Amino acid sequence: MFAGIRSVHFVGIGGTAMASVAAAMREKGVHVTGSDQNVYPPMSTFLAERKIEVMAGYAEPNLAHKPDLVVIGNAISRGNPEAEVVLEKKLRYCSLPELLKEFFIRGKRSLVVSGTHGKTTTTSLLAWVFEHNGFNPSYLIGGIPNNFGQGARFTDSEWFIIEGDEYDTAFFDKRSKFVHYLPEVAIINNLEFDHADIFENLATIQTAFKRFINLIPRNGQLLANGDDPNLAPLLNVTHCPVKRFGLGEDNAWRAYNLTLAPTVSEFETPSFKFRIGMLGELNVRNALAVVACARHCGLKNNQIQSAFDTFKGIKRRMEVRGVSGGVTIVDDFGHHPTAIRETLRALRIKFKGQRIWAVFEPRTNTTRRNVFQAELVEAFADADAVVVSQVARLELLQPHERLDPARLMQDLKTSGKNAAYLADADAIVDHISKGAEGGDVVCVFTNGGFGGIHGKLLERLAHVRR
Repeated sequence: MFAGIRSVHFVGIGGTAMASVAAAMREKGVHVTGSDQNVYPPMSTFLAERKIEVMAGYAEPNLAHKPDLVVIGNAISRGNPEAEVVLEKKLRYCSLPELLKEFFIRGKRSLVVSGTHGKTTTTSLLAWVFEHNGFNPSYLIGGIPNNFGQGARFTDSEWFIIEGDEYDTAFFDKRSKFVHYLPEVAIINNLEFDHADIFENLATIQTAFKRFINLIPRNGQLLANGDDPNLAPLLNVTHCPVKRFGLGEDNAWRAYNLTLAPTVSEFETPSFKFRIGMLGELNVRNALAVVACARHCGLKNNQIQSAFDTFKGIKRRMEVRGVSGGVTIVDDFGHHPTAIRETLRALRIKFKGQRIWAVFEPRTNTTRRNVFQAELVEAFADADAVVVSQVARLELLQPHERLDPARLMQDLKTSGKNAAYLADADAIVDHISKGAEGGDVVCVFTNGGFGGIHGKLLERLAHVRR
């Protein structure tokens, strides 16, 4: 399909995955160029260090050199000048998942981690288990594991460990990204409604996962959360072996005798007692999925535990950014109500008896909508105080679709919460610096930069006298 490719241009090269793959293509001896609207560190530095030319902004002349292949990023839509010239001049083009499939995954043993929640943590932990035990795997992860310091690596190993996202592939391919990843082993952590901009309802998401399951070969394995009712209808397949994992008695891989402590979580399987330096039941489930997959691939319990002992976590997943004025600032990527709820439950264990503030930025295409209007109230059950920032780009949604901030505030206050809806990061910093006391914990939930709120909080709290 891609024979004779000597030059590749990446449209939207600034994304973590796009930049990582661009660098890997250059290492293969391919001439690489790219363009993006706004490339900033760390990816701008990453690309510059690898001498990859990045053109600022999207423009037709960026393709004047007529590359052999154009990789069009997931965020690019019709109307983009480079996408338009590709179609007009009939240049050869593909999506990033297609490129991965043909250049990097084909012929390898692909372990794909999917599900609504926990993908990044599970993939990072699985990759570290293989790395720690000398397998030197290739991996692609939608976050930065602290053990690796980068979200992607491409090696000559037979193993390829990849985070399988159900989001669509490109404007010209509306299938989920994970259908391109040639799964030998597929992990499905859970399944809930999300991505309201591309999925109409839960059933359409289930259909996407059915298509993914249908690609597992007869010598592969499906490892699925056996406790998840939304997954259950998808698991009655005969084309490949299926093993369920979870806390319930009917699972082939079952965790029991859980100990959820402030710095460590422990669980038993029939053959071994595992411990992991991550918090809460959500991370027990993530670790159990890793155990099931690693054991299937031939690793022993003590090899897995040895990797667990040295796992350093992931940036932006319950990451303590600092303590200032006696107040602990935590950064978390959570943006779905379930992720927020489970993270707050885990923080309750870690910071027992301390007051917890939850600061939430509704910026995803789902949380800007009212599909989780009621669920958001329940998600903050374990917070003492809740601060929600102004909903991003609300005016772009139809009035009947929008999250209703006034109702959210009212419902939170009715449930006994100290709740505030504020314009931006600076207003939130003012609010918290006046109300926070020594010993408090502030967890910021956002999948964006949120106006540098973490650094601003740490700086301001350092100057507030307790």
